[in-house]
Amino acid sequence: MKRAAWFAIAFVLSATSLWAQSTGASVPSRSVQAGIFYTIQFSDPSKHILHVTMRWADGVPSTRRLQLPVWNALYQVRDFSQYIFDISARDANGNPVVLQQLDKSTWQGRSVAQVDYDVAAQLPGPFGAQVSPDHAFLNFAEILMYAVDGRTVPAVVHFENVPQGWSIATILKPASGSSTFEADSYDKLVDAPAEIGRFRELSFDDGRTQYHIAIDASPGDYDAKAIEDSVRQIVKTEVDWMRDQPCSEYLFVYHFPRGSGGGGMEHACSAAIDVSADRLAADLGSLQGVTAHEFFHLWNVKRIRPQTLEPVDYTKEQYTRALWFSEGVTSTVEDYILLRAGMIGEKEYLRRLGSQINTLQNRSAHRTQSAEESSLETWFDKYPYYRRPERSISYYDKGEILGVMLDLAMREETHGAKTLRCLFLWMNDNYAKRGRFFADSEGIEQAVEVVTGKDFKDFFRDYVAGTEEIPYDRYLNTAGLQLSEDKVTVADAGFTAGHNFDGFPVVTEVTQGSEAERSGLELGDTITELGGKRTANPADVIASMKPGDVITAKVRSGPRGDERQVKFALGSREETVYSIVEVDRPTEAQLARRSEWLQGPTDVTTACTEACRGFEAF
Repeated sequence: MKRAAWFAIAFVLSATSLWAQSTGASVPSRSVQAGIFYTIQFSDPSKHILHVTMRWADGVPSTRRLQLPVWNALYQVRDFSQYIFDISARDANGNPVVLQQLDKSTWQGRSVAQVDYDVAAQLPGPFGAQVSPDHAFLNFAEILMYAVDGRTVPAVVHFENVPQGWSIATILKPASGSSTFEADSYDKLVDAPAEIGRFRELSFDDGRTQYHIAIDASPGDYDAKAIEDSVRQIVKTEVDWMRDQPCSEYLFVYHFPRGSGGGGMEHACSAAIDVSADRLAADLGSLQGVTAHEFFHLWNVKRIRPQTLEPVDYTKEQYTRALWFSEGVTSTVEDYILLRAGMIGEKEYLRRLGSQINTLQNRSAHRTQSAEESSLETWFDKYPYYRRPERSISYYDKGEILGVMLDLAMREETHGAKTLRCLFLWMNDNYAKRGRFFADSEGIEQAVEVVTGKDFKDFFRDYVAGTEEIPYDRYLNTAGLQLSEDKVTVADAGFTAGHNFDGFPVVTEVTQGSEAERSGLELGDTITELGGKRTANPADVIASMKPGDVITAKVRSGPRGDERQVKFALGSREETVYSIVEVDRPTEAQLARRSEWLQGPTDVTTACTEACRGFEAF
């Protein structure tokens, strides 16, 4: 049964007359049933400062140990406590209490009833917490401490001194007023970010779920109808594909910054997505792809979840070998959804798959690092050296490829009777809906074998846990396709650089004797601009150029970040390019398998293919 449509109320209310203008912290009425009350005060948006007050309800033990997460949104330890300052504590009578810092992110005190601190919130994008004169986007785990013994008690967050005319978009439930929201626990609170500002509001209802869209961007930088139409089609296709929608309300938050920007972050019943305005203007598909990916996380990652990620440990790295499936195979489904939604065609789909294979095969580390190891070592992603092609592969890339090959293998082993879709339906029924978690790659392998009734031990041993070369043609041939290899001459930058999610690329190697070296480019230089553009990945810029082309780079170096400009001609190198082509004279059986694989059932009213019958209908 659908919950009352409370979100729409919270979504459209303006802050103009709803927030007290006092400078002191206030707390919602004690009629709200909660263990911990947070007040977030917009102290000085121009300086990116928020003031947080944390209070406890009566009856909570008097010794407090407080923790601020060291990671959230990315598998990277980012130590958010570096942005905390002026922390203080008081007892129930308002008297100062000594708060002892135990480590970089933990504090403890006796008889603590209230804690106050300031936090600098200036990390833009879906992975950050930011307040500025223009808007605020808050991942709460980056700004709100929790009581170590109180993560499971209800929590309330109240906003105060919000700039006039701003509105709040969040999936959290309003409590005792439009500026106050509640959650069943700290974990639920921090899995529901908030966009606060003068955003554009869109919404639609599919009869099961009410969807809301909040867009923070210059009105001239996007087409609202095109975005709404795209979101409608994507959610319809995915909900039909999974025959399930666990949320009665869902929120998409979009930012379209000018300049660089990109990425998406999934949450329990919401997603935050950044696409640069320039990229959006050039290609609506850039938004459609990340939307399809983040929305499918509604199931894979958020509910179909590896046991190794439960419960969340905010204090240190949390290791799992299953990100190749949780992230990479989500990318597999992303392109399946775009294909079925009519946003890309078969030719484009196969081009994209070939490009993924090309990326993997041209990273020499694919011979030494497995998909599981890439998942396990994701905590190194923030280090430029780790991103070198001889050091690591991407679990997104190899995981997407493995998802496709596993789908084709399941179809072949069962004569088309079982598919990757069947696997997700089975895992959704047997894990997500039962509140259970799977045992990393072993759990996925077991699920595949239950669904198909076949032995997949070799597949998982060789290509998931191991580094054996994937026999692409063995699987592609079943659909009348094969992998083509061509030698081509491409532009060589003369350097490699590591891509950081929240910063500029850093040079990790300069080829000896190259024009880049002669220009003065050095190891450790930070590239702020390449070819007149800011880019997180220099390879994307170089890929569109030819040997001999001259390129200019702006770089920073040294402890003071001195900036200079270098200019050099690109060299050349021979590279193997992989692509997917049709085999000579494909059989009718191969063509039929390709059609079933890429198009699915022709009757759009069919709840599921013949292959997946037996699952509970949505």
